[in-house]
Amino acid sequence: MKNLLVLALVLGAACVTVVTASAATPTLNGTVGPGFTISLKQGGKAVKTLKSGTYKLVVADRANSHNFELEGPGVKNVETDVSAKGAKTFTVKLKKGKYTFYCKPHESSMRGTFTVR
Repeated sequence: MKNLLVLALVLGAACVTVVTASAATPTLNGTVGPGFTISLKQGGKAVKTLKSGTYKLVVADRANSHNFELEGPGVKNVETDVSAKGAKTFTVKLKKGKYTFYCKPHESSMRGTFTVR
């Protein structure tokens, strides 16, 4: 009986490990341009708060006069080129705190913020 209980616990732990390991990295979608627009969404909804953790950030840069930059606790070098258009993907580890995304040439009018808890 004791061996059966140990086997059940081991199998249960293995199932939890498999489910945890197979969970996909959440995706955030950043967009800049055309025009003077910038956004950050997850599942089609504007991001206001997120849980800490690792995310895939896919940025659609649709104008060669804008860029998309993300700043916050521990985030470095997450930006697209001002003169380039296209898609760029980053892996970001978000920690608790406040984050800002913006277009560097038009930072006063093209910006947004969100909080990681």
